[in-house]
Amino acid sequence: MLDKITNLQEHADNAIAWLWAVLPSVLWAIFLLIAGTYLIRFINKMIRKFFAKKDYDLALETFLQSFISIALKIILFVLVITQLGVQTTSLVAILASAGLAIGLALQGSLANFAGGVLILLFKPFKIGDFISAQGVDGTVREISIFTTKVSTFGNQIAIIPNGQLSNNTITNYNALDTRRDKIDVGIGYGSNIKQAKEILLAICAERETILKAPEPEVYVGELGDSSVNLTLRFWANNPDFWAAHFYVMEEIKYRFDAAGIEIPFPQRVITQMKVN
Repeated sequence: MLDKITNLQEHADNAIAWLWAVLPSVLWAIFLLIAGTYLIRFINKMIRKFFAKKDYDLALETFLQSFISIALKIILFVLVITQLGVQTTSLVAILASAGLAIGLALQGSLANFAGGVLILLFKPFKIGDFISAQGVDGTVREISIFTTKVSTFGNQIAIIPNGQLSNNTITNYNALDTRRDKIDVGIGYGSNIKQAKEILLAICAERETILKAPEPEVYVGELGDSSVNLTLRFWANNPDFWAAHFYVMEEIKYRFDAAGIEIPFPQRVITQMKVN
């Protein structure tokens, strides 16, 4: 009985001695974690202020802020683990093994990260551009490490992985300052083609937001089964494009009606037959 009590006393003494030995390291690790967290927040705040004073690309700013924040957190994690007594060589081996396993499990995320880097390097679009990609049309709001956020016509946010964006077709409607519109309109075979063309050109001439150089043009695009199809082409600056498009569409209907020019449309005639 006395031997058991002695053994218990020895174990207790060893446990207390071990606690006293590791307690400073644990306290320093906790202090380092708290101080490091506040330091990372302070650094991120200073980085945001730095970018606010500089005229850098918004996409680059967002990407760098996200990357620096993640890198600092990884460094803090390594420092805290090392403070707890984990050997650096052992930690490097563990991180290498974990990195390999995580890399295999997160191939898609790594592809998205690489896609984000490619987007920043080659700049197929920037924040504020209107793009069409992956079946989504909208304005680019944010480019982060892994994804790009696009605001759609319905004021919804579409999140597209950067890997898919960098490896597929992207249509950037703001890459150039001007855009050309193409409007097809059909008129009846009995209507005056010359008069219709003059009306279309007059609509463009009277609208200030439609560019006069290059000049708008109208031509007969097709002799259809039930209509003569005219094609109107004109140029407008990007900010004025859609307003000009909708204005021309509406004016065509008003002015063709006033001039008696028929715009054919499919009609179905139902004849009732009497059976005796």
